[in-house]
Amino acid sequence: MADEMSPRLTTPLRFLQSQIGRNMSVTADGVALPRATATPLASDGQALPRATLTPLASDGQALPRAIPLTLGPADDPILPRAIPLPAKQTMPVGLLQSKSDRIGMFLTSDDQLLTRQVEETHVPDGSPIDVRPLFQLIEDVIARSTENVFTAAWDAQVPKETMTTEGRDSFTAIVSIPDLPLIIDRIFCEMACKSWIGSNAHDITISVLKLLAYFPWEAKVVLTLAAFTLTYGEFWLFTQTYSTNPLAKLMARLKQLRLVMVQSGSFKLQFDAVNKLIKAILNMTQCFFDFKDLVSTYEIEEEPTLKTIRNYFPIATYWTIRNIVGAAVHTTILTSSGYEYLPSIAETWEISSWEQKLTTIYEHFKSIMSRLKELIEKKKEDEAYETLWKIINQMIHIDNIPVLTRLIAGSLPLYDCSSERQVQLEVLRGKNVLLLISDLNISKEELSMLERIYNDTKLHQYEVVWIPIVDRSIRWTDAVQARFEGLLGPMRWYSVYQPSKLDAAVIKFVRDDWNFMGKPILVVLDPQGKVVNLNAIHMMWIWGSTAIPFTSKKEEELWMGGSWKLELLVDAMYIYDQRISDWIRDGKYILMHGGDDIEWIRKFTRQARTVADSAGIKLEMVYVGKSHAKRNAISRVTSDIMSDNLSLCWNDPTTVRFFWQRIQSMLLSKIQLEQAYNRSDIITQEIKTLLSYDRSPGGWALLAEGSTVVLHGHGSTFYTVLSQYEPEWKNEVARRGFTRAIQTHMKTFDIRDAPYCARIDFPTAAGWIPKGMLCPVCDSDMEKQVTFVCCHEGAPASN
Repeated sequence: MADEMSPRLTTPLRFLQSQIGRNMSVTADGVALPRATATPLASDGQALPRATLTPLASDGQALPRAIPLTLGPADDPILPRAIPLPAKQTMPVGLLQSKSDRIGMFLTSDDQLLTRQVEETHVPDGSPIDVRPLFQLIEDVIARSTENVFTAAWDAQVPKETMTTEGRDSFTAIVSIPDLPLIIDRIFCEMACKSWIGSNAHDITISVLKLLAYFPWEAKVVLTLAAFTLTYGEFWLFTQTYSTNPLAKLMARLKQLRLVMVQSGSFKLQFDAVNKLIKAILNMTQCFFDFKDLVSTYEIEEEPTLKTIRNYFPIATYWTIRNIVGAAVHTTILTSSGYEYLPSIAETWEISSWEQKLTTIYEHFKSIMSRLKELIEKKKEDEAYETLWKIINQMIHIDNIPVLTRLIAGSLPLYDCSSERQVQLEVLRGKNVLLLISDLNISKEELSMLERIYNDTKLHQYEVVWIPIVDRSIRWTDAVQARFEGLLGPMRWYSVYQPSKLDAAVIKFVRDDWNFMGKPILVVLDPQGKVVNLNAIHMMWIWGSTAIPFTSKKEEELWMGGSWKLELLVDAMYIYDQRISDWIRDGKYILMHGGDDIEWIRKFTRQARTVADSAGIKLEMVYVGKSHAKRNAISRVTSDIMSDNLSLCWNDPTTVRFFWQRIQSMLLSKIQLEQAYNRSDIITQEIKTLLSYDRSPGGWALLAEGSTVVLHGHGSTFYTVLSQYEPEWKNEVARRGFTRAIQTHMKTFDIRDAPYCARIDFPTAAGWIPKGMLCPVCDSDMEKQVTFVCCHEGAPASN
């Protein structure tokens, strides 16, 4: 017969039942104890033999085990040793004393009074006890009990196994709880017997708490829940096997469960409500373990949040056990009442109100837990950050592995994009390492620039490692992973294999100490792991592989050897044009112009050509676009310039972006070297001027004679100078030369009459934003503003 029992519930329930054959140790007053305190003591302090544990009646005769172990008059509550027996039992203030309250769940008394009353029942002896395995078993029993319960009762359909209890290591751990079966039996007796003699839910709850006085809070809840689960699971075991197992049918009749079998449809609302209540109880119980796990990972004894949550334990324990009592009493009523009993909507509402009460407590408990978790994570992050800071900035290392290990954790933390395999950090030992740090929005242009110089860096024992930084508030979804893998495709260097597992302290350090704000940076580590340049990406944009070894010292040397020449703007492999190099070599006049106003460009270039022909100079012109204009807008302007043969153009919009990126990098490099505020630095002032032109409406132009920059100005000003050639300064060309003549005439324009304010933009994502900036035109302090810009290039295409 036993083999025909339902496999869904039998295994965990049998295991729980199998424990009810072990001896329980109790104190002289009948309180259940963990094994560490099981041996009772006589008045002289000597251990008493086991036989003395048998309770005695008032006449001295031994009582059978079925009678609850009590001491004193029959109506006295069971109290632990540390709590004196009160002279007279009284009800808490505001608690209703009526039969209707025996399964009621709401107190009207003050929570502080209730908390004190619960705390008086709590005298833990400090013995270690692990009830987590028991809780896992309880979850299994309840899950199998509540799974399609009414379907099983009617047509005996057995669903597929949803859990595997056989072989779970946690089962064997349950036997470590001393005298578990008898403790559970005693708790059940407290709940069942006292409910039928008229005790209300509060009294029963306090009685259970006193019985479990020496156990920790979570153990009180789990042991009480186990007592309920044993009976609840047994009932549903009969229900699920009732129609197929004759023994189950006979046992159900013996337990008078036939009504539920026949009228289970009438009880569905009530059992659904009970099951929701049980779920709320399980959620609240899990919170106790979550808290225990949380505080075991970090020592935060002095934190107010920790004290707050611990002060909340008594009230949370009370209401959880009280809900278990309510669930037990109501389940007993449903399963044991006669044919005359019919469930009411009021009872269902009452059960739901219990569930809502406990859910409210659970949500409050979880909110405190969430704050505590955030606090712990913050403290752990701060400590890890301090350790990382010391390793990178204070310690001296033999090689770079200690630094890299702190930055990139894992057994195989790197991905070799060339060989498409995971590798260890050992491949970087003793090498110069370029840490490319960016988000997942790194542009193709930036990757292209790195690809062009990658081979040169390999020759000098440099390795590039990409560290993608993704905000921790963003979930690492399949779409994010796909984007990450898509960026790996064209790369030939190393990458962090799992960016989502980067330590929070690493991200904080990269942002706070290395000024990463979103735009790519290139941190340079020497073979010993020392940072020799916080951001060498500007050096790469400006000088390419010439900047090797990419140290700050090398950056200063390159600037010291440079001057304000046209080559500085155009002599780079990313934008190299042989025609411009030939013009410079031949000493021709070169007119560089930008902007996105095609009408101004037509008018300006034609006027410039007229002046050049009249003055007899060799003039070439090149259009360099606009940095923040939309790609398609620049393409249209370029197409018009080429069709009208107005000037030289770069056909590839990427080249235009490279040009302006280099100019921006020049200024950021100066800022990084703290040279941007130097009034005597000509290069810095001229770079700022070009950037201010680019951000102004209209066009602009720069004139050079060979490599020497002659002058520059806003489009309207420059056009006016050219249009005044015939009437005002043509004669000066013959006398002083074209260069001196046009320079002299340009100086007649008052800078205060400039058509636009000077404006220099710094993307916040660039990281290096100066506290102040001198105007490149008038040398005054510029006003700092905040601007939000969107060019809609990331917007989805419209249908």
